[in-house]
Parts: sequence; C-alpha cells; structure tokens
Amino acid sequence: MAHAHAADVSVAGVPIETDCVIIGAGPVGLFAVFQLGLLDIKAHLIDILDKPGGQCAELYPEKPIYDIPALPIVTGQGLTEALMAQIKPFAPTFHLGERIDELARQPDGRFRLATDDGKVFLTKVVVIAAGGGSFTPKRPPMEGIEAYEGKSVYYAVRRMEDFRGRDVLIVGGGDSALDWTLNLAPIAKSLALMHRRDEFRGAPHSVEQMRGLVRDGKVQLLIGQLGKVHGSNGQLEGVTVKLKDGEKQLPVNRLLPFFGLTMKLGPVANWGLNLHENLITVDTEKFETSEKRIFAVGDINTYPGKLKLILSGFHEVALMAQAAHRIVHPDKKLTFQYTTSSSSLQKKLGVK
Repeated sequence: MAHAHAADVSVAGVPIETDCVIIGAGPVGLFAVFQLGLLDIKAHLIDILDKPGGQCAELYPEKPIYDIPALPIVTGQGLTEALMAQIKPFAPTFHLGERIDELARQPDGRFRLATDDGKVFLTKVVVIAAGGGSFTPKRPPMEGIEAYEGKSVYYAVRRMEDFRGRDVLIVGGGDSALDWTLNLAPIAKSLALMHRRDEFRGAPHSVEQMRGLVRDGKVQLLIGQLGKVHGSNGQLEGVTVKLKDGEKQLPVNRLLPFFGLTMKLGPVANWGLNLHENLITVDTEKFETSEKRIFAVGDINTYPGKLKLILSGFHEVALMAQAAHRIVHPDKKLTFQYTTSSSSLQKKLGVK
C-alpha cells in the first residue's frame, strides 16, 4: 500500500496538491483509482476506517459475494485485496482513519479540503465514493453519556495507554469487544466484559482465550445490560448494570461500548449538493453532482433506475473518469482505448 511520500505530505498547513481526491476507499473508490490512473489522473484516497475496503472489509470480510462479474464467489476481504493489487501500478496515497470535514471551492476552480486530522488538500476534482456515508459508532441508550465521550467513554481504542491502571468495562459480543478484552486485560487495573447473553459472535479462539482469563480471575464476565453512568466533568466513577439478579454498581472509570457501526452522511450533508433521502443526486452521463467538478459514485448516489450494486459503481467510475479527464487535462484529446490492445495502457499497468 502506498503511504504518503515526502511531496505528498501536508506540512503545517501546506496543502497536498493533487488531481483528484477520492472520499471513501471501498471497492468503488478503489476501482476509481484504476479508471482514473489509465487516464493519467493521480488520486489520493481518504477514509474514516483504518483500512481500505469499506463496508466489505469492515462489516463482512468473511461473507461471500456472488455477483461480481467473473468471480463466482469472493469474500469482502478477497475482493478488497484483488482491487488493491489491480491499482498498485498507479501508487495511490491512502489517508486512513481520517474524515473530510471541510470542502470549499477556490477562486481558481480547485477545491480545498481539510480533514479532522488537520491535513489540507488542493484538488481539481472530488469523487465522493462514501458508500452510505461515514461510519459512526452506535451509542448505548444511556442518559447523559455524551458528556463522557472522548474523556472516559470511548468507541475505539486509539491509545492503549489511556486504559493503563484503570477500571475498565467493555460491553459487546463481537470481535472488537473480545480483542480489546484480551489486549487491555494485562494493563488495566481491573477489567470486566459484559454481554447480554453468554454467547459470543467473535472468533472462537478469542472466546476461548477470554474464558481462560475469566477462569484465572483476570477478567470478570457479566451477563447483563448497561443502566446508568455516574461521574462528573466527563470522568466516569461508576456504571450501574442490570444483571439477572438485579442492579449492581461497578467502580468503572473507562467504558468501551462496542455496539457496532451506523451509517451517517456526516459533513457531506453541508456541501451544498442536491440530496434526495440522504443520497446525492447525479446525472447518468458523468455522475457529476449539482456542484461542477464534484462527482458521486457507488451507493451514495441516486438517479433514475439506480441499483445499489458494486457492479453499478464500477460502471459509474468508468464514465466519471472520462469527464474528470476533460477537467484535469483540458488540453489533451482523449482517445478511447482498450487495455487488451493499447500498448500505452499496458505500459501504465506494467504489463508490456
């Protein structure tokens, strides 16, 4: 995977200048790199997730997909790996775990984009391939929990040190809950794992390891649900939990609820694009939005006859790339070519 090169790094507000910024690194965003690359358009990809592949890699890496042309069966992870191999000749730069918070048109027609991490881009073309929007963690239905978020309630572990020597409660029954139980147990002062039933969806090996820690008295396993949070100034002091034999208050100063992800349009909603039921309206010739030079492809867009299929997204990026070429290389005539017969395309792909 290509990471930022020296010239591509936004230093102290100096923008990264590029032809195209693709927002979303799911299958459609990845294939956009290929179609743009064939037309000599360089791309940077930005995704809120910490790895490429979008929903495929995040929500169903092991789940088979049956309707990708020529692949009778492929997993979400397998499809992602194949696309990553296919776009390797174009060396795209990935900016993962980041979200585009600002988008503004500049006097010269380009766009200035800024991420929540402080990176700034100047680009001629923006391609929104954000699936159903950005993923946000599902918040537990607990009154007043917002006040603790980012201070003592976390939906992801960014720094393990935040949990060292703390009384930690992890809630959930999937891989995230199990993985962090195993990883944080050695450094936490105390660690409890709670799930609403005594069955876990995570990897069997992780479940086994967790049960071993419970037997050794290193982890407390609770079957129940969250009740109330107690504390002040964003710092947890305890959590009331509802167990089979009644309510109990646990001394907790770090809470990690893993209730899955929900899809939200996020900042995209404020970019002045025409929206229809939280989807971005596009034309079917170029897949351009109501804002010139901003395109939307894949599940995030809508048009008459739209089908939410990865296959449709692949078709959309091929047409989008043709339109992007006219913007990025206005002085170059575009001759339509096939990869099977064009030696110049084969050279770009490193196969000649």
